[in-house]
Amino acid sequence: MPAEKPKRTILATVKQYSGRLFGFIRDRVRTEEDAEDILQDVWYQLSRVVDLDQIGSLSGWLYEVARNRITDRYRRTRETAFSDAAHAGDNDEDDSLSLGDLLLADPDAADDPLFRDLIWDELMRALDELPENQRTVFIQNELEDKTLQAIADQTGENLKTIISRKRYAVQHLRRRLQTLYNDLSNT
Repeated sequence: MPAEKPKRTILATVKQYSGRLFGFIRDRVRTEEDAEDILQDVWYQLSRVVDLDQIGSLSGWLYEVARNRITDRYRRTRETAFSDAAHAGDNDEDDSLSLGDLLLADPDAADDPLFRDLIWDELMRALDELPENQRTVFIQNELEDKTLQAIADQTGENLKTIISRKRYAVQHLRRRLQTLYNDLSNT
């Protein structure tokens, strides 16, 4: 007779994952308070699960819920279009997709929550593909409204380095989201 697997408990899960999960969230949000709120949301969501043993990969599930909560937070705090990166020294791609263009590709659908969710989901996936330093600069500048100079001061890095990171991030996002823009503007 095979040994029975011990049942997962919420308390054991919280103890096991709190530190790492908080660090993961903290790296992606503006303040420690936001990270604490999101972590609390993750634990609340976990508490609503009837049988934790039904979750195949508990860590994967926790991180996915955390990513979704981070995305939701950005949606709530920033429903307006992204500004073009020209102010960051990116004048060589004036004919390319801007993130504002993507969000305004179908003005009739712009108020549709499913439309906005599609855009945000694709944007978050594209952001996850970026190197950490580029993603951080982009998020802080575009989503948290920090100036590039403030980011440079905070990190102790040269302003030109920060501008380059933002530029590379924008170029990647433009390439990555161009197809979605084309699809949306042709419908």
